[in-house]
Amino acid sequence: MSSEAVSGKPAPYWLSLPGFALFAVMLFVPLGMTILLSFYSFDYNQGIQPGFSLHNYAEVLGDSYFHEIFWRTFKYGLIVTGLCVLIGVPEAYILNRMRSPWRAISLLAIIGPLLISVVVRTLGWVILMGNNGLVNRGLDAIGLAKIPFIYTEAGVIVALVHVMIPFMIVSVWAVLQKVDSATENAAASLGASQFKVFFKVVVPQVVPGILSGSLIVFSLTTSAFATPSIIGGRRLKVASTTIYDEFLNTLEWPLGAAIAMVLLIAIMVVILSWNRLIERRYAQVFQ
Repeated sequence: MSSEAVSGKPAPYWLSLPGFALFAVMLFVPLGMTILLSFYSFDYNQGIQPGFSLHNYAEVLGDSYFHEIFWRTFKYGLIVTGLCVLIGVPEAYILNRMRSPWRAISLLAIIGPLLISVVVRTLGWVILMGNNGLVNRGLDAIGLAKIPFIYTEAGVIVALVHVMIPFMIVSVWAVLQKVDSATENAAASLGASQFKVFFKVVVPQVVPGILSGSLIVFSLTTSAFATPSIIGGRRLKVASTTIYDEFLNTLEWPLGAAIAMVLLIAIMVVILSWNRLIERRYAQVFQ
């Protein structure tokens, strides 16, 4: 039987139906219910009132309190993504040039933290860098000033970079494995320094890895909950912790759903715009 006849049969669609059904139940149904809930109203005497109202979206988009929260959320996302690029790309390049067994050991050290819960890793930062943590106790013992870490923006950013950096390194390293090393040798033979070889030859070829890593890091950072909640506390609220408070503390579920949808739409707009911009510039470079 020819391949055209096989491709024309509906069998592949039926085979993919269970996976699509599971995906729909786990994603589309909860998402649809959240969208519907975001249009409901809430009364402290009567609870959630079904209906259709844009009051929740108007409150989220018009209140300066939520503006500050979303600004802080996306500021963290941009800073963490930038730091992960600055740290992760050279680290992936070094990892790619390593020989066995050091490459395997370094790769295990990079992806090993992903096997540990993000809550455990964040609590590790608290134990290490808290006001009464090991580092500040040591500094206090020798008469030096303590390092402010907990409940500071710097602390949240450092902890988020620690959580997100493996995604950037692995994304760039996967692309580097497909890069022909002959291009580096050719540039070096023409008199280019190692610095120029890295930025003029290597970096342009790993733009897809940087793009995919940036999208992963940005989306995970802007939606992160555990790290901002533990390190930032109540003083540095982000969108995810605000959604948690609306659902479980004030019980104002429709407002929490509206915040979640605004966050989702904003992340999608940023990711799609960034993807389109990078793809255009990447195409212009290699045309």
